[in-house]
Amino acid sequence: MNAPRPDKPLHFAAFVMNTTSHIVQGTWRRPSARQADFNSLDHWVNLARTLERGKFDAIFFADVVGLYAPYRGDERKYFEAGLQVPSNDPSVLASALAYATEHLGIAFTASILQEHPFNFARRISTLDHATQGRIAWNIVTNYLPNASRNFGLDGLTAHDERYAWADEYVDVTYKLWEGSWDEDALVQDRERGIHADYDKVHRIDHVGPRYRVEGPHLVSPSPQRTPLLFQAGASEAGRTFAAKNAEAVFVQSPNPAAALRDTTDIRERAVAVGRRADDLKFFQGLYVVPASTEAEAERKAAELDEWIDYDAQLSHLSGALGIDFGHEDLDTPVGEIQTEGVQSIVGWIRGVVTDRPATLRDVAHYTATSLRIVGTPEQIADGLANWRAHGVDGINLVNYEIPTSYEEFVDHVIPVLQDRGLAQREYREGSLRQKLFGAGDRLPERHQAARYRGAFGAAPETAAELAEAGV
Repeated sequence: MNAPRPDKPLHFAAFVMNTTSHIVQGTWRRPSARQADFNSLDHWVNLARTLERGKFDAIFFADVVGLYAPYRGDERKYFEAGLQVPSNDPSVLASALAYATEHLGIAFTASILQEHPFNFARRISTLDHATQGRIAWNIVTNYLPNASRNFGLDGLTAHDERYAWADEYVDVTYKLWEGSWDEDALVQDRERGIHADYDKVHRIDHVGPRYRVEGPHLVSPSPQRTPLLFQAGASEAGRTFAAKNAEAVFVQSPNPAAALRDTTDIRERAVAVGRRADDLKFFQGLYVVPASTEAEAERKAAELDEWIDYDAQLSHLSGALGIDFGHEDLDTPVGEIQTEGVQSIVGWIRGVVTDRPATLRDVAHYTATSLRIVGTPEQIADGLANWRAHGVDGINLVNYEIPTSYEEFVDHVIPVLQDRGLAQREYREGSLRQKLFGAGDRLPERHQAARYRGAFGAAPETAAELAEAGV
């Protein structure tokens, strides 16, 4: 149940962000790097075409809607390093990328914080129509206090309350996508002059703790109705949310053994709520440094490390954790830092640096290099096969340089993966969901969103039963 079948190809997504510096900080300064061209539509269209040439399943856009927590007391470092600021809305790119490609999925991150679910559902359905069913939504809550204040809140909502909020948010969107329009409501009958059958379009009349939405949905059913659903929560509440909602789960497990543990846990939770273990596909985040020989790959990796801005790496970690390490020297031993919450970092970095006291520089280096495979295409294929054997269904491929990271992977690694059955040679026809799962364009009946199919056009007695059940 836990690991994919050995003969099943891995799925691949390109992990990007509509900004200059995303995960590996400082490498945008390399002469061949083009990350700073993120404002250019051609930049993204050319990348999308490269990914489709390599038979990638999707381009996956991360996003944030606020600044990270202060580093050295303010946000100066983020602006100076280009660390996820400026940052543009990734969803605006979706139509253009779909128009320039035929099969590539377009996944983008959108927080429950940033848009009312009624309007968000409308935008997603519009994009799903425009892309012929190639849209995916990475559902996130929010962990940045600045983002909360940007949307009128006093501060960060409590962790578990954020997931309760997310439960209601997706519930509203599911009602709109799955229940508001019957499958055959849009008739477009020229002879009778009937465009849509009024009796087959329904208000949802949602009333909840945060939202009151009457409906109906303003967009007729798109190819997928509900977009392919990504999620990336690693906490207890996040794993439970993924088990109920996600079809693709983005994980950053520190090693294959941890990946097997993480994927097994979430699959078991999914089964406990009536889904199947294979209803979820897990995408591990990592990047590769390929070359024709192992020695050349190691040389490339060492040269790459010289470009990494370790202070920016540490600021990214600090900002995400809300622990300001910026007042410490990079060579300060981690164990000497008395900042609250640092003990968890002490624990995992000790497992990496074993011959001396680990420093903040080690922590920064680890965040930039731990999840990478350096070697020949054959060695990289061996590494990816090991991840697959430990419960991983796909790779969310991080870049250190655009377009080089993806061009090298497509040109040199993908052919080896294809020869080994680790990567697809051709796309399936159909929507992104059909391409990934091969079971149709729509969510399966066992997904919780499916309970809204037909719920709002039910007979009075059935509607009363549904209302009593909380639908």
